[in-house]
Amino acid sequence: MSNGVLPPKPPSLTHTLHQAQSSVLCLAADDLHIFSGTQENNVYVWDRKTLQRETVLKGHTGSVLALVLAEEKKWLFSSAADSTVRIWSTTTLTPVYLLLPVLDVYSGDIFTLAWNASQCTLYFGCQDTSIQYYNFNNCKPQCASSTPPKQYHKFFDSSPRFAHAARLEEGGVESVKVPEIVREEDWQVLQVPRGNIVPAAHYGYVYSMALVEPREGGMMLLTGSGDEDVKMWDCTPTGLILRTTLNGASGGVLSLAVREDTVYGGCQSGFIKVWDLETGAVIRTITAQENEDVLALTLLGTDLYAASANGQIQRWNGSFEQTASWHAHEGSVLSALIVAPRAEVIHDNRSQYQLVTGANDATMKLWDIEKPPELKQSPSSSSICRTGPDPRADDLVAALTDFVAYPSVSIEAHREDCRQTALFLKRILTQLGADAHVLPGSPGRNPIVSAVFKGTPKGTTLKPRILFYGHYDVIAAPPYGWDSPPFSLTGRNGYLYGRGVTDDKGPIMAAAMGISKLLAKRSLHADVIMLIEGEEEAGSEGFKDMVQKNKDQIGPIDAILVSNSYWIGEDTPCLTYGLRGVIHAALEIGNDQPDLHSGVDGGAVREPMVDMVQLLSTLSAGPSVLIPGFYENVRPATKAELDAFDTLSDITGKPASNLRARWREPSLSIHSLGGSGPGNSTTIPHSVRAKVSVRIVPDQELEEIAQGLVNHLQSSFKALNSTNKLKITVDRKADWWLGKLDDRFFLALESAIEQEWGVRPLRIREGGSIPSLPFLEKEFGCHALHLPMGQSSDQAHLRNERISLKNLRKGQDVVARFLLNLSS
Repeated sequence: MSNGVLPPKPPSLTHTLHQAQSSVLCLAADDLHIFSGTQENNVYVWDRKTLQRETVLKGHTGSVLALVLAEEKKWLFSSAADSTVRIWSTTTLTPVYLLLPVLDVYSGDIFTLAWNASQCTLYFGCQDTSIQYYNFNNCKPQCASSTPPKQYHKFFDSSPRFAHAARLEEGGVESVKVPEIVREEDWQVLQVPRGNIVPAAHYGYVYSMALVEPREGGMMLLTGSGDEDVKMWDCTPTGLILRTTLNGASGGVLSLAVREDTVYGGCQSGFIKVWDLETGAVIRTITAQENEDVLALTLLGTDLYAASANGQIQRWNGSFEQTASWHAHEGSVLSALIVAPRAEVIHDNRSQYQLVTGANDATMKLWDIEKPPELKQSPSSSSICRTGPDPRADDLVAALTDFVAYPSVSIEAHREDCRQTALFLKRILTQLGADAHVLPGSPGRNPIVSAVFKGTPKGTTLKPRILFYGHYDVIAAPPYGWDSPPFSLTGRNGYLYGRGVTDDKGPIMAAAMGISKLLAKRSLHADVIMLIEGEEEAGSEGFKDMVQKNKDQIGPIDAILVSNSYWIGEDTPCLTYGLRGVIHAALEIGNDQPDLHSGVDGGAVREPMVDMVQLLSTLSAGPSVLIPGFYENVRPATKAELDAFDTLSDITGKPASNLRARWREPSLSIHSLGGSGPGNSTTIPHSVRAKVSVRIVPDQELEEIAQGLVNHLQSSFKALNSTNKLKITVDRKADWWLGKLDDRFFLALESAIEQEWGVRPLRIREGGSIPSLPFLEKEFGCHALHLPMGQSSDQAHLRNERISLKNLRKGQDVVARFLLNLSS
């Protein structure tokens, strides 16, 4: 693999346990035992050291459907088709409690259990679509003493349950008698109180449950149902409160697993749906075994194991790549569980994690597996070269170290990396004092991070509201040609190296740290709203829609701050006040014939490559663009502007004409030309593709220039009288941007730079484009400011991308000074 990490080993079968021709419906394990619930109403107990059956726990009168441990209490909970929950001691392997559902409620089969240790509460999901719960801090047991009649419910009659023999008094517990098989034991009977039920929690049977602790604290219960929904419930001391519903499952949700902010749902249809816990959006659909129910899911680190009804087990890594698939059982795999190495052998080199699987072929199987490396591993301090300043000497670079470690490339293969980056950014901004959230992007696109730092008013003056825009996605970084790993922040000679460190992760983190320091000192007298997207390097698709959809929540904005560009040189700070716009287009000329041989057909056919070359030649003559009307609206340069270019030329040593051509004059570029076939010297390709772009400046109209480009290409191709066909696609567009130099926010930022650096910054323009900047100006009706932190030698988008540690720290302080200037 390109990152040097060896692929995980395939699981190896180490042991098979047989169970008296009874299906293994559910599993649980502690350090000493493996517990298996069976179709014949019992719980088998297996010694983990000897792998021999130690005993059988008897008491249920229906198939045992779910098992869960309360390890801190040394309890095992079992639920069954007899509509009861039983609690067993895991030390003595004897009965403790018999828990009955709400009085007068025929719950049917109890399919699933979840234990909330922090609140000492058991939750269970029922066939009658209810969720019930019992708090063991307040339990009032009573011994069974009389034999109740057995009764079937007219709907849920798959198994009998204890009928209500006699009520003791209002709110009391009826007397029940345990089955003959455990007559010698007096069970302590508990009854779920009437208020501890969510009736009709779903529109189908409640098949699966999982508990998750949100990063903001508390506890949530996730429940999956035959109604194809997953519901998220806040676990409060007084009960369950529905937070939201995760839609989009394909078939009933039979199994659930949770890893941090990711929810996996195994469905009846053979798919695994993956939801983002923060946004509630479906981020991935995994095809496990088509039309084969996914009956069990379990996680080890970032590895997901899925068991299906056809006996197959599959494994996916944290990037949703399948890393293993094997036929595990000669029947449906009904249960799966990961067990850690036993405590007494955990330091043994041979100790191993194991996957335990149970099926309706009456066997349990134990498979040796390896714990995977984390999806994101922050570089350790030992991996940082110490030839320059200690880059972990402050919070800014410590956070940036983790930020850069995420390979957040805005392409399909890195969708999960980008989502994890957004979640990391949300966490770090929350820690810095912001109210941060992750917002879903367009379908199939990366999410957006929104964060608000709320300042305190200063006197009677209204707080200004500043919108900081940035992007966490980066350009791909092939590992060859780098002097250090691209996604491991490395310090050398006063510079920090790593992909995205200057474009745009470093400036984002510097701005956030500067804002946070003011907030901590109670010196932040402005509201700062951060919008950090994950698609800027891919054209910002969906960003406009997200902003417009959430505009009321964002609120009014007085100025927009961006930090996503570079100085013109190495030593003098700059302030950017202009960007060119861009139009990207793809051209294709082809025909329906196959590729041909030039020795056989050369001269007898109309060649697409020749047509393409002739067509491209009509676009420009040297630096001049030949599109009709292209230069009509270009804003003339003023004398003051020309004088400014001359001054910059003296400072930088670059010709003024070169600066004008790069910053304020439009241009056209041809980026690529390629054809079908092997590309050898005898092939006539039947299809040829090219990519071109146009850079525009004030006051050219974006849509007019884009349409003019298309019209010119079509008319020029028509003039060739070719039998081939032309296809034109305008891929991306971004408008030009020009700042307002006398705006009070611009002057406040310019002053902040001068205060920090001790020198007046150079006012410069840039030849590149930022699609979202002119849009944000128009949407919020205010001006934008562009603070470059990088230097001209930063190698953005190239190998060995870097940023000066000095620039980064001063950039943090410039942002803080700017906000202070606004309030003074």
